[in-house]
Amino acid sequence: MPAPAFLVEDNALIRHSLIPTMEELGDTQVVGIAEGQEDAIAWLTRDHAADWRLAVIDLFLKDGSGLGVVEACKRRRPDQRVVVLSNYATPAMRERCAELGANAVFDKSSELEEFLAYCGNLSLH
Repeated sequence: MPAPAFLVEDNALIRHSLIPTMEELGDTQVVGIAEGQEDAIAWLTRDHAADWRLAVIDLFLKDGSGLGVVEACKRRRPDQRVVVLSNYATPAMRERCAELGANAVFDKSSELEEFLAYCGNLSLH
């Protein structure tokens, strides 16, 4: 069964290509999206806190930051995973994301296969 996923990404072109890729190759079902920090936090932590297993978060958003979204998800269920998918996956940023509670960080340009494999593994558990 596909894992329900929430995507936090403000670039429409990336969303347009990433959603079907996640659903076909990552065995997920994207159940919602947000372009900014506040909308993402409201969806993930209040409005639909029980409706997702995977949150995929970009760092640079229309408003706010993906770091704020990651931090807001600290009190999630143990089976919920928070993943950062960004073009700014530097060693320092990976460390910062882990400190804030991210389960994994992937570079959009060079680690897409690893990201999709991670997504696919969620549906197996």
